[in-house]
Amino acid sequence: MLYHMTSNTDISPRYALPELTRFITALFRATGMDDNKAEAIADSLITADSMGHSTHGLALAAWYLEAVKSGVMAINGDMRVVNDRGACITWDGLRLPGSWLISRAIDTALERIDQHGVVTVAIANSHHTGALAVYLPRLTERGLLVQLVCSSPAARGVAPFGGTEPLFSPNPIAAGIPTHGDPILLDVSSSITTLNSARQLVARGERFPAKWAMDADGQPSDDPNAVVSGGGSLLPVGGFDHGHKGYGMALLAEALTQGLSGQGRVDQPQGTTVNIYLQVTDPAAFAGLDAFTRQSQWLVDACHANKPLPGRPPVRLPGEHAMVRQRQAVADGVSLTAGVMDALRPAALAAGLALPQAL
Repeated sequence: MLYHMTSNTDISPRYALPELTRFITALFRATGMDDNKAEAIADSLITADSMGHSTHGLALAAWYLEAVKSGVMAINGDMRVVNDRGACITWDGLRLPGSWLISRAIDTALERIDQHGVVTVAIANSHHTGALAVYLPRLTERGLLVQLVCSSPAARGVAPFGGTEPLFSPNPIAAGIPTHGDPILLDVSSSITTLNSARQLVARGERFPAKWAMDADGQPSDDPNAVVSGGGSLLPVGGFDHGHKGYGMALLAEALTQGLSGQGRVDQPQGTTVNIYLQVTDPAAFAGLDAFTRQSQWLVDACHANKPLPGRPPVRLPGEHAMVRQRQAVADGVSLTAGVMDALRPAALAAGLALPQAL
């Protein structure tokens, strides 16, 4: 989710998607996790890698396994229904896997969209969701418009504009927009980068490519340690000059995910907890899908035709590269960030599973 600092360096050989999916699913099943939840986690993490969102792909799998071991992530059972008015649904996720909860929310929306036209699901108290972009094509391929927003009410890594004390999580806002061809897939955060990216840079001894953070004294910094352990903050979208834009996005995300779900920062939750807002809209309930895609495809074509900056490649649409990468991964296998398999080796040995072979 969010701005993914995906690197094209230090990439391992490719792995066949079916074999990799079987392995990751079996790895989570070996913890005692329900089959459908293990399958949802494997699908979301591997799809993230196949789309190029490597910071939110299998690089998170070892952390997820540790969350299962420590009890931070629940592995069995169902969410609790807080409210259900047909088109408006609220759940308590009970720390179950975010990928499974979003999948269930999409199932529910698809079951009801013909009747209601717009279906909205608010979920409190989920575990981590991974990259939001991975969930969108399942809806856009059906000609549906989707908005997906998350926040982490126990996490503080982004100060409000004009302040120095971390208050918000990066708060991703994603949307899938159907067109005549590949969908437009937005997945942006209210901060310039993410807390996960900062932690992974610290682990590798690297720095941000620019001053995307500020230290505890409010000074700009490219040191991820300033955020991870130094009491500093990620900068909101817009940085020091125009950070009111990211600040406004963060406020909206918190209202949609925490205000509507009824649980949030005021309750002082602890540990890894994520709140989710999913809204699915059927253009057929408005002017019609043909009318919608007539407009959205015009925008795609106009953006592609726009004169690019000197020496730069043609204008592209959000999600364009991700869809190309995903098709390549299906055909040729998915590349994983260096070290991913080594991190999973102890869990695989404990479960009696052989690591998949690289192509």
